[in-house]
Amino acid sequence: MAPALNVALLTYATKLRGSVVHTLELATALTELGHQVCVYALDKDGQGFDRAIPARVQLVPAQPPPTGLAPDQATDALIRQRIQEFVDYFLAHPAENCDIYHAQDCIGANALGQLRQAGRVANVVRTVHHIEDYASIYLRQCQDQSIRHPDLCLCVSDRWQAALRDEYGIAAPRVINGVDLKRFSPTPSGQEDALKARYGLTGSPIFLTVGGIEPRKNSIRLLAAFAQVLTHQPQAQLVIAGGATLFDYEPYRQEFLALAKELEQQHGPMMGKSVLLPGVIPDDDLPALYRVADAFCFPSTKEGWGLVVLEAIASGLPVITADQPPFTEFLSPDQALLVEPRSVEAIAQAMLAVLEAAIAQGLVEQSRAVLPQYAWSRSAELHLQHYRRLLRTHGRNPANFAASKK
Repeated sequence: MAPALNVALLTYATKLRGSVVHTLELATALTELGHQVCVYALDKDGQGFDRAIPARVQLVPAQPPPTGLAPDQATDALIRQRIQEFVDYFLAHPAENCDIYHAQDCIGANALGQLRQAGRVANVVRTVHHIEDYASIYLRQCQDQSIRHPDLCLCVSDRWQAALRDEYGIAAPRVINGVDLKRFSPTPSGQEDALKARYGLTGSPIFLTVGGIEPRKNSIRLLAAFAQVLTHQPQAQLVIAGGATLFDYEPYRQEFLALAKELEQQHGPMMGKSVLLPGVIPDDDLPALYRVADAFCFPSTKEGWGLVVLEAIASGLPVITADQPPFTEFLSPDQALLVEPRSVEAIAQAMLAVLEAAIAQGLVEQSRAVLPQYAWSRSAELHLQHYRRLLRTHGRNPANFAASKK
């Protein structure tokens, strides 16, 4: 039997978004397979994760962002600060000699790169969930370093595997995301009525999306499509849950709110009535929120994978999503309504079509076939294969490894 590994997993936040959820689920699955795992997470509010996991957790204090800077300068300064906070923490609190140091984002990966140069860590792994088109020169450099400098890059989809090969010349093994079928299911928990009352879910039908208001979430086109739906379904509600993010999308959010205000001339009050923005959803509430919805709408223009799509499917919802990778890597047209994400009309037509019982039932029945392929235990096993291959090449001693890189 292969020896157990000691793995450090780094994530940039404690608020649950895609890569953060991936970190916690991977930590849980690795721990359940008998490995020692510690999650290191930047924590800006001192509250930690809204979820308990069997692995150890070390919260890395994150200070408030810099003030008094122009928006682009502020973002650059914030990323520098977050990287340095990781570096300072590891230098002040020497971690046990882990076999693998694995970051899920460019902040953790750049911090590990600096620590490796100082001879403090070895075997740096980074999972590339997606590649951003940053306007900032610093952020582009930060992203490039976080991809080129690790000893191993992993990815979660064919789309980004191809991008890493074509744009960086990196052969990144593909690992999978997963979904917890005990947590997400169509079976009511008894929370549903109270949750609807708490969030003001009084309409019908209810369209749900998770991820907040962001350009790549295609929020403005989704709102415009929903306005067309209201013409036929005046009692409908659109719930846009989530929204915790490292970046400032306030100009896009203001554009979204301005469109909502304009649409009130035709449809009456929008925000707080037809369109609900509950913000970050407590972890315990999320499964029930899926169950009270009638359809899940996720016409994202760029995504690493779309964990929330799997969660919606596991919860028994029909799904509308973009007709492009990575969604088309695991969903066929009989498993989801695949739409051109840049067409408001196409999104609106799909939102109306999914209300037909026969279409919704067919999507729900067909889409469940994808779920057994995406288990976190299988993801953990794939990670272990690549961890062990890296260890066979580089060994475990950070001092020796640092010397070999000079």
